[in-house]
Amino acid sequence: MHEPGPPRFAHVGESVELAPRRPDADGRFSWRVRDRPDDSDAGVGDGAVVHLEPDVPGVYALELDAPDGTHRQTVRAFPDPRQAVEFRAPIADLPLPAEDIETVSLTGPFNEYTLGRDRMVRDGDSYVAEFELPPGDHEGICVVNDDFEHSHTVEVSVPGPGRPRVHLDANVEGEMLVVTANAEAAPDGSDPEVEFWLDDRDDLAESAATRDGSELRVPVADLPERARVHAVAVAERHSVADTVVVERPDGAEAAGETEDPADAAETGDSAHPTDVTVSRPNDPPEWARHATVYQIFVRRFTGETVETTFEEIERRVAYLESLDVDCLWLTPVVESPTDHGYHVTDYFDTATDLGTREEFESLVERLREAGIRVVFDLVVNHTSRDHPAFQMHSAGVPEYADHYERVPADPAETDRDATDTLDVDWAGEGAPAYYFNWTRIPNLNYDSLAVRSWMLDVVDEWAPLVDGFRADVAWGVSHGFWKEVRDRVKSEDSEFFLLDETIPRDPQFHENEFDAHYDTALYGALRDIGGGEASADALFDALEANRREGFPESSLLLRYVENHDETRYLDECGRAALPAAAAATFTLPGAPMIYYGQERGVAEQRGEMKWYDGDSALTEFHRRLSRLRGERSVLRTGDVERVEWECPDRPGDDRTVAYARDDGESRVVVVLNFGEEPREVAVGEAAGETDLLTESVVVGDGVETGDRTTVEVADAVVLESEV
Repeated sequence: MHEPGPPRFAHVGESVELAPRRPDADGRFSWRVRDRPDDSDAGVGDGAVVHLEPDVPGVYALELDAPDGTHRQTVRAFPDPRQAVEFRAPIADLPLPAEDIETVSLTGPFNEYTLGRDRMVRDGDSYVAEFELPPGDHEGICVVNDDFEHSHTVEVSVPGPGRPRVHLDANVEGEMLVVTANAEAAPDGSDPEVEFWLDDRDDLAESAATRDGSELRVPVADLPERARVHAVAVAERHSVADTVVVERPDGAEAAGETEDPADAAETGDSAHPTDVTVSRPNDPPEWARHATVYQIFVRRFTGETVETTFEEIERRVAYLESLDVDCLWLTPVVESPTDHGYHVTDYFDTATDLGTREEFESLVERLREAGIRVVFDLVVNHTSRDHPAFQMHSAGVPEYADHYERVPADPAETDRDATDTLDVDWAGEGAPAYYFNWTRIPNLNYDSLAVRSWMLDVVDEWAPLVDGFRADVAWGVSHGFWKEVRDRVKSEDSEFFLLDETIPRDPQFHENEFDAHYDTALYGALRDIGGGEASADALFDALEANRREGFPESSLLLRYVENHDETRYLDECGRAALPAAAAATFTLPGAPMIYYGQERGVAEQRGEMKWYDGDSALTEFHRRLSRLRGERSVLRTGDVERVEWECPDRPGDDRTVAYARDDGESRVVVVLNFGEEPREVAVGEAAGETDLLTESVVVGDGVETGDRTTVEVADAVVLESEV
């Protein structure tokens, strides 16, 4: 079926890519706008993959003519929340003298990420660029003379409320299916209303559904074999949509064929009034919610004299077992001329230097025997420019003409005002498109059915062999493609795990796309705390950012202090702060991740693993963190509560922080110290005397009974407390 997927939700001015699923490169596809708001002039172009840019709020109904029939697609457009803002970089703050500055480019999450595309304009003693951005804090990088070695970060804050959230549940009440939406207002936002949307792919008639505030009701007898219900919370801004899937087995459509509760009781089956089942496709796999992730930069893992191969990694699985990790993320293992593997030259075979496909499968099997799932690094935003496909594209072979993006020859073809800051002369007319200064990895063109089919084949090739994908540069690939990938892999394995690389994180990628997301907010807070640029209680601001940005309740955040793209925490912030930072990732909600060598004291970003000369105390500390998180479910599922704390002998100390995790049945208090020296910390509630991490008594001499406990904290302490 070439149906184009679920309803799409966007704001005015946001481009929505629409494409047939399961694309046949030789098939004939065409789109048309069947209905649109009265004041709208929006349309779609020719071709199988089109882009709709809503120009007024409302509902846009589209149709796709495909070889297997006509399919419908609904796009709901909400008011544009963006405001005009100005990024200003004083010349005095830039890393080169004014006379040496030729150009300043602004790159970041709000534009095309292409170095040189958005030139800043000289305005007196500053360089300036203007953009329209939604409420929130935004960051850009001023790159001087197209050289990232000479760059400067600029920030701008746009006033306004965050995004509301919505969470759907459904159950059968008598002969009625009831879908309930729990809508939450955004911080500083008004109470939202709920919009329910049925899926164009299903045979559920609009006339069968009744909507009443936060509830949608459908008679069970009117349900088709499958029905998908979507909901959006709407206030000043709209939420990420949530979805429930309602399914009935074949032959159970008639109301008279529902199971009698008494008969069910006799057979031992569930005494449910019908055979209706409900699932939530936006929920991550249950195992992932409890997982500790370990990332290996593959070619630096086995030591300074042993070349890394799949066999050599397999020989070291016992080490991963000793860390109590549940999930291993491997940097790319397919053919590539680079040691990091992100310049792919062959998607369908393993890298020659790492070993054969059979040896990779053996490694995966050994890891699974150890209870460790495997996440494969999926690189589909770009290829190496040495990939045969790009070579033939560049050389003018007709079959590959549409495989890669090109910089527009005419700036007027872009969305930006050619008279403003846009300048593409740097790239040359019709040059390959790429992000930042990644000239060796040109972007694939997802407007090409051939490319979509090719990359879906890559997904199909590796998904059966592994337990999940980490999607490299996920932000560069269209939402529609990721929605198709999710449906594709989850239909075969509902436990398959999807992690996006979206920096900074974007909750929109959780809408029927990814299970887990980089937590760039906590990462940044831990760096600022460790470097002495923020107090330890900045952790709470990072957690609140989840809510403010509208991350749904079902989203899972990857908590980390470093990865292969970042400098080492040890190098940037020092040894003293690292244990507390690591403890934060293990004792706050989400999935903690250890980047190989973090636990051994590796100071280089992609340095050799320290086997014989590692930091044994730091390693054992990470083992204790992982073990305790596995033993205490409250550290995985409990709510976070801020508790009062102070350092009696250090008034105003900002290197410590305390919080509780509480799941209603168990409660623990976590105290972190990012400072060089141990602290006595007075916590404002009664707690046990023994640190659960070290199983040692940590209560100080001045302990007070009742509602106050004073503990000695070198780096991290976890105490039992009362619910």
